[in-house]
Order: sequence, then C-alpha cells, then structure tokens
Amino acid sequence: MINTSSDIPATSLRERFVEDMNVRRLSLATQHNYLRDVTRFANWLGRPPDRATDEDLRRYQIEQSETGLGAPAMNMAVSALRFFYTRTLGRPDLTRKLHRVKHPRSLPTVLSRDEVMRMLDATTSIKHQAILSVAYGAGLRASEVTRLKVRDIDSERMLLRVQCGKGGRHRNAMLAHDLLVLLREWWKIGRQQGVMYPDGWLFPGQHYLKPICYRQVHRIAAEAAHAAGITKRVGPHTLRHSFATHLLEDGVDIRIIQVLLGHAQLTTTSLYTRVATRTVKNVISPLDRLSMFPGSQAAPDG
Repeated sequence: MINTSSDIPATSLRERFVEDMNVRRLSLATQHNYLRDVTRFANWLGRPPDRATDEDLRRYQIEQSETGLGAPAMNMAVSALRFFYTRTLGRPDLTRKLHRVKHPRSLPTVLSRDEVMRMLDATTSIKHQAILSVAYGAGLRASEVTRLKVRDIDSERMLLRVQCGKGGRHRNAMLAHDLLVLLREWWKIGRQQGVMYPDGWLFPGQHYLKPICYRQVHRIAAEAAHAAGITKRVGPHTLRHSFATHLLEDGVDIRIIQVLLGHAQLTTTSLYTRVATRTVKNVISPLDRLSMFPGSQAAPDG
C-alpha cells in the first residue's frame, strides 16, 4: 500500500523538498524555479499539495494551457511537480496525467566576428571586457562565468575548470592565449583595487567575498552591445552561441564543440549547424556541378 504524507506540516514538506533537491545536486536556479512552481500549484489547489489527486494535476495543466502560458513555462512546471511527487512524496502515480508540451525551438541569435570585436571594444572597464571575453572565448554560460574562481585558471594546461556547470557536471573549457593575457591584466588591476585574492572569485561582485550576479553580467552584455551599435537582442548567452557557431564554421568537429559546451546530448549542439552560415556558403550545390547554364563554370569535383 502506498504511504501518503497528508499529515506532514507544510514547512516540513518544503524542507524535505529542498533536501531532496540538494541530494540530487540541482542548481540554485533550478531549486528556485521548482519551489516557485510547486507553490503556485498549492495556491491554485487551495490545500496542501500532498493532498492533491492525479485529476487535480491534470486540471491544473489544462488551465495553464487555456490561460496561454508558454510551452517552456509549462514544461518547467511539469518537471517541478514530477520531482516533488516522485522524489519527495513517493507518489509517481499522481503525475501520470502530466505531459510535456512540444514546441518549436527558435534559432539562437549569433553575432558576426566583427560584431563580437566591436562589442568587446565597447566595454567600459577591463573587468567587463574580461567577463564578456570569457563568455565568448571559452563558450561559458553566464552562471558559469559568475562562479569562476582565480584557482580555476590552469595556465599550464591552458584550461578553465568549470565547477558544477549545468546539471552539476564538471568540465574543462578552453583557455585562449589572448584571454589568458587579458585575465592576467585584470588580476593585476584587481589586486591593486583590493578585490582579487588567490582563493577568491575571478569576478567579484559589490563585495569581494561574493561573486558577480547573473543580472549584472546580462546588463554588461546588453550595454556593450548597445554601445557597439548592435541592434540584435544580445545577452551573455549570445556570446556562447557565437563561440559554438564560429568554431563550427572553422571546421571544428561538432563532438569536440559538444564537449567544450558541456552539452549532455549531441542533438543540442547540432542546433548550431542551422546558423553556421559560412559553413553553408562553402557547400557546393550539385546544380553548380552540372554547368548547364550560360556563363556558369563547372564546380570542381570534391
């Protein structure tokens, strides 16, 4: 017989939920989103969430759809509720009527190399330039940039150690020579300013004991793009997209790019094949090889 936990106080449920997420090593951002979505469901339900039925969960998802909630938000709620009922309450049977919503994935915004250069030149300080250069030069997520420490720079092996990336995975990212030069310059200036320490954050926030926050990194990227006259909607993740696309256009094997980005699935990385325009331009159409029309030249056989 399945045990229920209807007599568990709400505060204890929340504590158990957080404990289970910590055991699974979910990121703080994911934990925040899961807590938000389960709380929203409990408010909609009007009673403790451990007293819900599978039909309650079904009706909740139907109402989410009817109100026009986007597919990504609906899928996040499904993940949160499945985790809560499966891991915390031990009631996976309650989630059998929850379904993830299919949605077309939009193509990522990618900057040209000239736009990247203009954006980095438009930064207002060496710290900001170093932050954006790490995002582009190593292809890191904004959250990964914020969590870098000085000791994560391995200048002997020319690597950046990414601790607890997405999904709690560790990996090594590439460290370009020019990026190392820039980071060393930032180290000197940061030491003079009293904010850089050997065991400290590579990019401290307002207080040197705390890292710079994600919102600040996003603001830095948006302001630099605006100052560079770039009309595209740009954030720190745009630089990561550009990193992957430019590598692909340079002929780097897509599986290597997958490792550098820290993608668990190759299908995620393959999205960049749809925006690597230089790669497409280098492909010779089979029509050109026929040389049928006036003024055409036969393309060489590959």
